[in-house]
Amino acid sequence: MIRPPCILNDRAVIAVSGPEAHTFLQGLITNDIAKLTPEHSQYAALLSPQGKILFDFLLFAEGETVLIDCRKDARAALIKRLSLYKLRAKIDIAARDDRITVTEQGPDDPRLAALGSRAIVAADTETVEGTDAYRDRRWGLGVPEGLDFGSEKIFAMDGGLDELHAISFTKGCYVGQELTARMKHRGTDRKRLLPVKSPLADLTTGAPVVAGDIELGTVMSSYGNTGYALIRLDRLTEATAPVRVGGAEASIIKPDWLFT
Repeated sequence: MIRPPCILNDRAVIAVSGPEAHTFLQGLITNDIAKLTPEHSQYAALLSPQGKILFDFLLFAEGETVLIDCRKDARAALIKRLSLYKLRAKIDIAARDDRITVTEQGPDDPRLAALGSRAIVAADTETVEGTDAYRDRRWGLGVPEGLDFGSEKIFAMDGGLDELHAISFTKGCYVGQELTARMKHRGTDRKRLLPVKSPLADLTTGAPVVAGDIELGTVMSSYGNTGYALIRLDRLTEATAPVRVGGAEASIIKPDWLFT
């Protein structure tokens, strides 16, 4: 018996359709949508003009329509933001509740193959719940998304979007492109969003991460005793004392895809 795919109930779908859909998104988002095909999905983000992450999402091609797989609780805000840029573009931007996001179907996740496959399918597809298990898988691989970034709190490079294949440095202009390109070419990005775990206590968003007297960074998201923290890599390299968060023992994980 074939096991149904896992539904991600914390995700939702937006459709950008019309003859200018690809052109419209090309001038806004971080990735090169000219390379989006039905066989190859994409990871991308919409940044503030200052280069900070507002929304991250996955993109799927369906004819001239682009389907956006985004956080469910951020969908309305993303539609509103995209609509602000619409002007006279010949496009339609709409929520698509007839579609859902699943894993174990479709192409490999464009961020990291180890995340497995991912697809957008009809809402009446038979599924099993997979939201918490998928979040745990992401954390184990050190792949942040959505709430881990916050909204307009960290730069695209600090979030690892370059290494996770969300940024094109050859396609030309998009919102936030100037500062993102400058950080890339000058090598001024010294922070990264890394998985953190405190075995004996839950993490608190905003709590400092320290090693002795050295402040390494700040917890950005928490899921019980695990989460993500924005860490200064130079200070992490220099630290010799045990890592602590809120006075409790903690550990910082260095994902293979980032530290190779």
